[in-house]
Amino acid sequence: MPHEFLEIHADRVQILREDKIRESGDYVLYWMQQSQRAEWNHAFEYAIRLGNELGKPVVVCFGIMDDYPEANERHYTFMVEGLKELQEAFAKRDCRLLIRRGSPEEVALELEPAAAALICDRGYLRHQRKWRRKVARGAGCRVIQIESDVVVPVETASDKREYAARTIRKKLMSRYEEYLEEPEPVMPEKASLELDIEGDRVEEVSEFISSMNLDDTVKPVSEHFNGGTSRAKKRFQHFLDEQLEVYDEHRNQAQTDDTSHMSMYLHFGMISPCYLIKEVQQRQSKENVASFVEELLVRRELGVNFCYFEPDYYDSYKCLPDWAHKTLEEHKDDERKYIYTREELENAKTHDPYWNAAMLEMKHSGYMHNYMRMYWGKRILAWTNTPRYAYETTLYLNNKYFLDGRDCNSFSNVAWIFGLHDRAWQERPVFGKTRIMTAGGLERKFDTEAYIEKVERRTEVKVLNKEV
Repeated sequence: MPHEFLEIHADRVQILREDKIRESGDYVLYWMQQSQRAEWNHAFEYAIRLGNELGKPVVVCFGIMDDYPEANERHYTFMVEGLKELQEAFAKRDCRLLIRRGSPEEVALELEPAAAALICDRGYLRHQRKWRRKVARGAGCRVIQIESDVVVPVETASDKREYAARTIRKKLMSRYEEYLEEPEPVMPEKASLELDIEGDRVEEVSEFISSMNLDDTVKPVSEHFNGGTSRAKKRFQHFLDEQLEVYDEHRNQAQTDDTSHMSMYLHFGMISPCYLIKEVQQRQSKENVASFVEELLVRRELGVNFCYFEPDYYDSYKCLPDWAHKTLEEHKDDERKYIYTREELENAKTHDPYWNAAMLEMKHSGYMHNYMRMYWGKRILAWTNTPRYAYETTLYLNNKYFLDGRDCNSFSNVAWIFGLHDRAWQERPVFGKTRIMTAGGLERKFDTEAYIEKVERRTEVKVLNKEV
């Protein structure tokens, strides 16, 4: 089947298993896992085109497991809110969404024997890649992977782990325009809505969540953020209309809300980065558009590059560049003015009201302003007894509370705190040559008291306010 006929850029297409298409198959199976959306989804559009060529309907399946790595009730609620919406979105395209309990790769393999071909989207984390390898080995039909959650396909962007944003920027910026086109939505010639195949439906999100065996210690944050493509688009439209004009100026002003809040939707694949860039490019605010594209394209896809080319250690202290690891180890026994336990940090009980506010924002909303994320992580390095323990604590809190935790960008952002994608700076106690951030720096950067007031208003919790 020539890729040109299917109108998806060939660089997005990888054959994971070369078997012939099963002519006796009842449907083309789209195993949706990372790209949780029914629009601007290259994998889904490829599946429909293939189904039309073969004269077969398209079935979409999603495997949902109780023990997804480090996920909890907060993450699942946001995701299931999106899945509830997707049931209707796929139905409008005459495709049935089958939600099945079980490990995602096993769910795909259960449905594969009746499939003419299996189409999957792409994930970059260790377990996501393992799932796709297992499906490719176990399937009896052709398995095709379509990349849809980055702008520039990862191997096209670079063939190695990049050192920093400056080393990948030109590679991305010189090519990204050719990957922005939306695959034209086409209707399947045959519907799959009436096929007799067992699958769950989400009727009420809370009931669906309660039927699962989940970690319920971290509660949903639906009063702050709801999952789903329609919510992502509504929030982004508000950003374009009300906040883009001050984005570059306010991007590091934590007391404001002048950011897009798209990271959590990108994490679950509920929104396409190509869609976001195409939408923002329609605006005339040149400087702000460029700043937004820098964050979405260069910074985000640098994180994907990191996880893809560092599959064994992207979530480990071992991933740090040699210079950072060396300098941190040389200073690991330096005296620290404050040392906090993980429990004290998790409960926002430090001497620093700015840090406490950031931790409360994270715990109560699943979100933290990006500038405060950097400060938050740097202070954990300053206040724990070793850099390795600081790394583990930062990653633990990041993955537990953030809606966009457990993500390529989360892993690279945590590692950045300890020197990844950065350069050596002036040597200081504890930090060595890694970059330092201080409370005084925050005060010079933005209105810290207004930030505390914003957090207290939203969380309805008083920030512990000791001397900084």
